[in-house]
Amino acid sequence: MTEMTDKESQETQESSAQVGAEASESRRGLLIVYTGNGKGKTTAALGMALRAVGYGWPICIIQFVKGSWKYGELEGLKRLRPEVELKVAGAGFVGIIDDKLPREEHERMAREALELVRNTLESGKYKLVILDELNVAISLGLISIEKVEEALDRAPRELNLVITGRDAHERLIERADLVTEMKEIKHPFQKGILAKKGIDF
Repeated sequence: MTEMTDKESQETQESSAQVGAEASESRRGLLIVYTGNGKGKTTAALGMALRAVGYGWPICIIQFVKGSWKYGELEGLKRLRPEVELKVAGAGFVGIIDDKLPREEHERMAREALELVRNTLESGKYKLVILDELNVAISLGLISIEKVEEALDRAPRELNLVITGRDAHERLIERADLVTEMKEIKHPFQKGILAKKGIDF
């Protein structure tokens, strides 16, 4: 039997290391950001959750900002239990329509939501976590990008994360594996058509 030369041994070790690194990378979870001024950001994230349910993944969705509003997904996601868990953490949209809360209350709720994110990521219970409208909470200054990144750093390597909302921070865009920008081309509201139940909410 021919003995392996030093060069061949080194090449074999390097090949094995490369295969191991590629396998490890394939197990790494992705950070996905849906942003832009067009519709479909939350819808895209929920579509990914639906796909993941098909594989029996445990999923957690944490909603920032939207708290006081009623959406069809709140009831629809109940039908995807026990795989999908929804946690509504916001106090409603800030400074528009029916918002009667002081800004300090929105900031408090956002801080509590971020603590919920930390605990959820550290729990190791989920394969997919969706942080809905987190981009908006950051852009409004309710929570800082530094605190958000500190929380994201606690995520297990294998966890897949989806962040939605317009005005994504450049640091999240840089950090992400996939960024999709929804661009508004046309909108029914331009024709005076109001939001429709089952389509928009």
